[in-house]
Amino acid sequence: MSQAPAIKVIVVEDDEDVRVGCSQALELAGFGVKPYASVEQVSPALGVGEPCVVLCDVKLPGMQGTEWLRSLHAMDPELPVILVTGHGDISMAVQAMREGAYDFVEKPCSSERLVAVVRRAADKRALTLQVQQLRHQLENWHGIEAVLIGRSPQMTRVRRTVLSLASTPADVVIYGETGTGKELVARCLHDHSHRRRAHFVPLNCGGLPEALADSELFGHEVGSFTGATKMRVGKFEYAQGGTLFLDEIESMPMSVQIKFLRALQERSVERVGSNKPVAIDCRVIAASKEDLKLLSDQQKFRADLYYRLGVAFVELPPLRDRREDIPLLFEHFALLAASRYQQAAPALTSGQLAELMAHDWPGNVRELRNVADRFVLGLTIDHFNLGAQQGDMPHTLPEQVEHFERGMVIESMRRHHGEVGVAARALGLPKQTLYDKLRRFRLSAEEFKTP
Repeated sequence: MSQAPAIKVIVVEDDEDVRVGCSQALELAGFGVKPYASVEQVSPALGVGEPCVVLCDVKLPGMQGTEWLRSLHAMDPELPVILVTGHGDISMAVQAMREGAYDFVEKPCSSERLVAVVRRAADKRALTLQVQQLRHQLENWHGIEAVLIGRSPQMTRVRRTVLSLASTPADVVIYGETGTGKELVARCLHDHSHRRRAHFVPLNCGGLPEALADSELFGHEVGSFTGATKMRVGKFEYAQGGTLFLDEIESMPMSVQIKFLRALQERSVERVGSNKPVAIDCRVIAASKEDLKLLSDQQKFRADLYYRLGVAFVELPPLRDRREDIPLLFEHFALLAASRYQQAAPALTSGQLAELMAHDWPGNVRELRNVADRFVLGLTIDHFNLGAQQGDMPHTLPEQVEHFERGMVIESMRRHHGEVGVAARALGLPKQTLYDKLRRFRLSAEEFKTP
């Protein structure tokens, strides 16, 4: 997830000693602090979406803290406001929390308690602003970026390859693990080509019974076999002028591969029961989760068909290799689910985000979408329990930390176009430390530089 601006703390306290004490404790904990003696001093400087949390005394000269809380939440309902109360104001603070205050601390308050409450509020604010930023980006993306979502270098290359191939007549093979979005890429190739006004015809070869393959691909005439009571146009012919997409082509039976190769070479088909060839003008896009060249070497896939299809290739990265795209994709799927189920899209906690970033995603983008659906439906509580869902052993803490850290480094480097010094400052790291991490994660600054 992209880095949010550092969260500052606005301290409003009319007692100078208390104000100075709170400010010092928070500054020692690493927060930027802006102290004020009254609401009237701070109000003109505070706007919607400020990267801040508010620490405010309940009783102040002029506008009271509780009254200001209502004003702040009318302006920005997501802004965390922490109230500071005296012993006699506890009931007032409890009522204020019912009205939307994030928390309250009672005077006198230990530095540890104060810092802990503010840190939780700051984490919540940072995550809220990051989600708002992601939603803004999603709303303003268009074209292929709104379909093949991701800001990682891998997805940037995929989009570039798709756009360069879309306008050509070349047949394409798409490689990728299950759930990486191979059909989505095929549809983008079709939608960005001159064939987009004709049919996009998908066919899953894995679910194609060999006995019905000829009819499904090439069609049949009336009476060509028992039960053929009507003439049927096959997928090849139905894709006339458009695109035929063959998913899981590695599972196409060998006997069918021979006929399919002939149709590809001659760009014509004969319906079952007919001797009349039908000329076909369509583009063929195939998808496979296995290496077709390796299968052909093992004589599990026809070599001549591989070389006929293997003109252009698009390789889709697994989700675990582009973790920096996980927050954006999750937010996209959560918004879609919220619209589909007519539910509000809840906000992630920092713990849930860390869990998403640490998971290996064997089901890739499809699995992430299912998790987002369950999240919107309220079927996950506090944690996603992703390891338990897959039946795998959960990651160790060091592995989770490393996965999360790698994603944050990649995201910062991408945002700052490979400028190590700038990225290091955004991450709060010395420049040399970031260089060390890049070497450890086998990353190069050059791959993030804008061409």
